Amino acid sequence: MSTKCSVFIAASLDGYISREDGSIDWLMKANTLARPGEDCGYKSFISTVDGLIMGRHSYEKVLSFDDWPYGNLPVVVMSSQALAIPEQLRACVTVSAETPVALVQRLSRQEARHLYIDGGITIQGFLANNLINEMTITFIPVLLGSGRSLFGPLKNDIELHHVETQTFDGGFVQVKYRIGSLKES
Repeated sequence: MSTKCSVFIAASLDGYISREDGSIDWLMKANTLARPGEDCGYKSFISTVDGLIMGRHSYEKVLSFDDWPYGNLPVVVMSSQALAIPEQLRACVTVSAETPVALVQRLSRQEARHLYIDGGITIQGFLANNLINEMTITFIPVLLGSGRSLFGPLKNDIELHHVETQTFDGGFVQVKYRIGSLKES
């Protein structure tokens, strides 16, 4: 499959992406520690993708923001339940109950070359199906102790190959990994 799938996400140092109730108050607080205008490479990353796949919980969280952060980027929300899509987003947001494999195959046939995968359960499903090519995780200097985990149980080890590590003001540590064989590009 020629479509690349990437993760770009923030997590607490103990591996949570939100509180149990989906709150990311800790992340919003941490963002005040960063240098004004610092996005930890997000704008550069998002400029390389031609589609975003996220889970229902992530979609509902993003809908609660003041503004839709993805512009006209095509977004597929993975959900087995029907979802209401606001009128202003219907041109760029769709819902799919497809498996991760079927969804990536379909989007690949539609010329998608680089997909951004977001949301804990969605990322876990894509990892379980060997669909993730790289992950960029920005660790935030906070321990939550519980919440929604970035990674769940795995059937097999997933080997990661370090690409780079960067640090940012506020104590953020960003690690980028490639997944799979060293022979892959």
